Amino acid sequence: MRQHQALEALQSQLNYQFNDNTLLEQALTHRSAKGAHNERLEFLGDSILGFIIAAKLFEIFPNADEGQMTRLRAKLVKEKTLAEVANELSLGDLLSLGGGELKSGGFRRASILSDAFEALLGAIYLDSGVKSVNQVIDSLYQSRYQKLSLSMAEKDPKTQLQEWLQGRQKSLPEYEVTRSEGQDHNRTYWVQCTVAGANLSTEGQGSSRRKAEQSAAQKMMEQIKHGN
Repeated sequence: MRQHQALEALQSQLNYQFNDNTLLEQALTHRSAKGAHNERLEFLGDSILGFIIAAKLFEIFPNADEGQMTRLRAKLVKEKTLAEVANELSLGDLLSLGGGELKSGGFRRASILSDAFEALLGAIYLDSGVKSVNQVIDSLYQSRYQKLSLSMAEKDPKTQLQEWLQGRQKSLPEYEVTRSEGQDHNRTYWVQCTVAGANLSTEGQGSSRRKAEQSAAQKMMEQIKHGN
């Protein structure tokens, strides 16, 4: 009874009522559990989500080029974003998992949550078609669409630096962690960026290695532009 009420609450959140409840149940069943699982639905939902997001971006940004729309779509369909939407819908509480996944906290794992969300979209499509799944996605993504801007589609500093160097047949940058400080939950990294043959070196810092690399790359781009 409790599971039935939870599924009804989910459908209320989605503003969508399933005609075939077995599709909904399958969408929420991980392959580690017994019975029909959600992998095929996830495959379908992944394609549907990508298509609908692409169409929406085409509408929202009439002057965006292909590269900008591709980068914006990537932000909206990446695992982290899908897991966030899944958490907003409390999908983790509704998942059917095998014993091993249940014990290891699979209901909190981003990959499992994102797959379940895509499977849910695939199930809605099979249940009543593209119009219904489009309405559901539009509702769930409305706040995210409103926060989008073309500035978010700009290439990150590491990509900009690499493309600039490649375009001039120069050596690619190398990144090295020079030090790190702090506890695991509050760590700071320092990364050195060097370009062989150009006698250039910069250092960036950040709360992760990736952020420190981006900071070092940004400084390298500024140094290169200033030098030119």
